[in-house]
Amino acid sequence: MKIDCDVHPAIPELPDLLPWLDAYWRDHVTTRGVRNLDLVAYRPSLPTTARADWRPETGRAAPDPARLAAELLEPFGIDIAILNPVHGGAVHPNSYFGRAICHAVNGWLAECWLDRDDRLRGAISVPIQEPDMAVEEIEARAGDSRFVQILFPIAGDVPFGRRQFWPIYRAAVKHGLPVAIHPGGNGRFPQSYVGWHSTYAEELFLQSGMVQGQLLSLVHEGVFQEFPDLRVVMLESGVTWLPAFLADTDNKWMALRREVPWVTEAPSTLIKRHVRFTTQPFDAPSAAHVARIVEMIAADEILLFSTDYPHWQFEGTAAVPEGIGPELAARIAGANPAATYGRLALQPGGLQ
Repeated sequence: MKIDCDVHPAIPELPDLLPWLDAYWRDHVTTRGVRNLDLVAYRPSLPTTARADWRPETGRAAPDPARLAAELLEPFGIDIAILNPVHGGAVHPNSYFGRAICHAVNGWLAECWLDRDDRLRGAISVPIQEPDMAVEEIEARAGDSRFVQILFPIAGDVPFGRRQFWPIYRAAVKHGLPVAIHPGGNGRFPQSYVGWHSTYAEELFLQSGMVQGQLLSLVHEGVFQEFPDLRVVMLESGVTWLPAFLADTDNKWMALRREVPWVTEAPSTLIKRHVRFTTQPFDAPSAAHVARIVEMIAADEILLFSTDYPHWQFEGTAAVPEGIGPELAARIAGANPAATYGRLALQPGGLQ
């Protein structure tokens, strides 16, 4: 069994989502001429957003299930691919419009992707700016076991450990759905405490800091004590920063644990129990570095295989970084995702 935990279908323009919007929002989109809330556009001017051999002559990469099957599922031997549609509806300033877009994207994903290839699974898009609306959308989609996780963009208005998000985590646990957090989201706030940066190179580098901030919030606000069955998946967040982060956050907790008496275990212990990380991008400079990092982070438990299709993270079919041996590679592609995504076993025939 080989499970790809991070695959990105191309989000259609908003006029293409009209069939999944009610009359009010169809009129809103049409009258105002709103066309695009895609956060992963794979524009030709940004070549690394999609591999050259995965980019069609016209249009966007990953446009439909047939092309995904020909470029990813067959050549990589993928048995199950989890689709994570990254779009701006989840953080739109107009939360009512954001909820409508999330609902439409979920309907589009089910009908245009999941219905057309039984190897595909989906993530539920939710408007994180209004947790009660997010719970409504989770309840609306939870009956379809092909949806296997809840998708958050990394950047919202406040850290994800805050109690306002707890109803979402309660619904996630109720339905056996991990919460997946992916780079992207609200652009109203700078990505670092020193203010706005000037270049995309800086913004891209700062993504790992945002991931670390959300992890710290989940740990120190007591989310994992309140929801001991909750699983969180960090998508496309990198891996090489983890050893130093885990060591440092434990040191800070030991010095200041009086401030958070509800955190009764070391943060590294909680993270290794509750959080999983996808393997692409794995930005180590050599196989030796990969092997050392894998050793330091207990990778046999916390890593999940991903290709990050159609992003350009590697060449050919070498999706597993050199330095990860075949036994571990098989585990992170099979046993680890199966343990993380309990809903995969709910499909006809279950997991083989």
